[in-house]
Amino acid sequence: MKLLRLDDLEGFNVFETLVWKPVRKTLGVTAFGINAYVASNEGDLVVEDHDESTLGHEEIYVVLRGRATFTVAGEEVDAPAGTLVYVDDPAEQRSAVAREAGTTVLAIGAVPGRHDVSAWEYFFPALPLIEENRWDEVKPMIEEGLAAKPDNAALLLYLARCEAHLGDPEAARRHAARALEQRPDLREYVTDEALLPLLP
Repeated sequence: MKLLRLDDLEGFNVFETLVWKPVRKTLGVTAFGINAYVASNEGDLVVEDHDESTLGHEEIYVVLRGRATFTVAGEEVDAPAGTLVYVDDPAEQRSAVAREAGTTVLAIGAVPGRHDVSAWEYFFPALPLIEENRWDEVKPMIEEGLAAKPDNAALLLYLARCEAHLGDPEAARRHAARALEQRPDLREYVTDEALLPLLP
């Protein structure tokens, strides 16, 4: 684990008054680009005017401190602290001007389609529905995850739970067996009374 505080990270003046902080290089991140930008004064650029056509990156800009006005493909957006601006088209021209001195923006970018989405992105939204035993609504959410990650053991086990609750014990047995064949360690986390008797 590494810990980094932006206020402690040395910045470099670029584009006159814009301060660039090399987050990616400092931490050694290799999966995506991530750097911070700090505007010295109100009215200064906090994101330089550019597009990402050369690198092909999609980018998210997170306003950490202060307030900025983003201009993306000619459209202006007010962005106070806590705002995320997502630019999915690398060809779109973008820039941002600080509306307060010290406005800080974290920029995160990578080439689209290369990120391996985690299974929890599919089952976390289902957890409140599981608490309410709304298995008929949970099942399509898990199936969406399995369409993207067909052999994910955690998702297979959630599917087995759905099937056990929805009255399809054979399918539940089959999916639980596939899940535990890949990840035997998951057995210790199964506490669902509907699924327990169906485990191999």
